[in-house]
Amino acid sequence: MRFRQIKNNIGRAVAATALGLAAVSVHAADWCSGGVWVDAMFASYHVNPDPGTHFEEFNPGLGVECWLNGQWAVTAGGFRNSLRRPSYYGGGVWAPEFAHFGFVRLAVIAGIISGYNYGNWGLGRNHSVGPVAAPIIMTEYKRVGMNFIIVPPIPSDNLPFTIGFQLRVKF
Repeated sequence: MRFRQIKNNIGRAVAATALGLAAVSVHAADWCSGGVWVDAMFASYHVNPDPGTHFEEFNPGLGVECWLNGQWAVTAGGFRNSLRRPSYYGGGVWAPEFAHFGFVRLAVIAGIISGYNYGNWGLGRNHSVGPVAAPIIMTEYKRVGMNFIIVPPIPSDNLPFTIGFQLRVKF
């Protein structure tokens, strides 16, 4: 993918996130009583990739988390994935109260994501939309934090276990 296409896709993701934040802020008192976080995806680490494969480890993107209460959130966003393709995601986050340890929370995200070859499990053109479920280690201190997302492998794209890194800011 050429730089101009990447720049345009990132621009669209930024515009969609800004529009989403504007819409969320209108009803934030009703919907997002647990807070609104903006996530900046920036990197990934691939655990034991096949020899000779090279994955992109700089993965810029933006997302938003709308916390309905202290345990449940809805989330959406976009980023450039490790295969140098645009990815968009949407889903829910569950961070149960018993998994909070000071400034560290254990959570799980489940939903759908695009930009990967899901083979027979995929939907859409080229089977590039599929399910995702991943554990998250969330850290936060006041209004800033970081997510460590442990993404399971996607064998049909030869993608190994991956750890995604997101910076978070609460609004």
